[in-house]
Amino acid sequence: MTLAPSPEARENGACFALAVRPPYDWAHLERFFADHASPGVEIVTGGRYARTFSLDGRRGTLSVTLQADALSVRIHGLGSNDAHAEALARVRAMFDLDIDPQAIADGLGCDPLTASLVARRPGLRMPGAFDGFELAIRAILGQQVSVAAATRLAGRLVAAFGTPLAPEEHGEEPGLTHLFPTPEQLQDAEISLVLNMPRARGRAIQGLAAAMLATPDLFAPGRDLDDTVARLKALPGIGEWTAHYVAMRAMAQADAFPAGDIGLMRALDTGTGRPSRTALLDRAAAWRPWRAYAAIHLWAEDAARRTP
Repeated sequence: MTLAPSPEARENGACFALAVRPPYDWAHLERFFADHASPGVEIVTGGRYARTFSLDGRRGTLSVTLQADALSVRIHGLGSNDAHAEALARVRAMFDLDIDPQAIADGLGCDPLTASLVARRPGLRMPGAFDGFELAIRAILGQQVSVAAATRLAGRLVAAFGTPLAPEEHGEEPGLTHLFPTPEQLQDAEISLVLNMPRARGRAIQGLAAAMLATPDLFAPGRDLDDTVARLKALPGIGEWTAHYVAMRAMAQADAFPAGDIGLMRALDTGTGRPSRTALLDRAAAWRPWRAYAAIHLWAEDAARRTP
């Protein structure tokens, strides 16, 4: 349930509570968002996620923490109830509050492997996206590089092309300094030159920005998965892996599955070698229509194995 802000809260930021359906693995989401946070735009520390935003022409910051059985959301910089509703809807999607964990457990319970993974981590959720365009840009920056390298590139992109916030727009978040660059700011930007990255990747970001300007609902959820993937793959520089990754995180496609992902293959290596992409897809057929959640569990398993 969403609670209306009090008059006192409106002066220093509106506070809301979003109910959480247990089990809910906040710690996993926190780690994931911390690893993928764009410097200047997002901060994750001490059980708290915070970010900048621009909605309806108003700029500000918000923060999210887990309080008992609800997420506590504090928003600074929005004045209207409609604008608050839009921000809260994005938070709900980002923190995957509307999924039924029992439905996931039932759907993945047909395979002993995924059934055991769900039993070990029953509250795992999909790390979603506050903004689909932002997530897709991060996915392109992350192609063929580590997560840490992609985060550094994102920080340089933000510093070079993002809009700085005025001190009064920071709210209580002095570490949040910029808005993520808009499609208008990236469409003709010299991205490859500034970031010292391959020209093809810079052109892919420019192409994505142009597509977003031409099709504002490019990342709207609700489409058929095959249509979603085809629309994304039609853009320059976006292949099968990136299209499925964006679909699962930014467009709530529960059956999206980046089958060529090395982490998924590592997680299925029982000592006899990693499966091929074809073998992985064959195995994943039993996980439909919840392949995206199987992927989250496999990534978590791979990370646990590689953590000393």
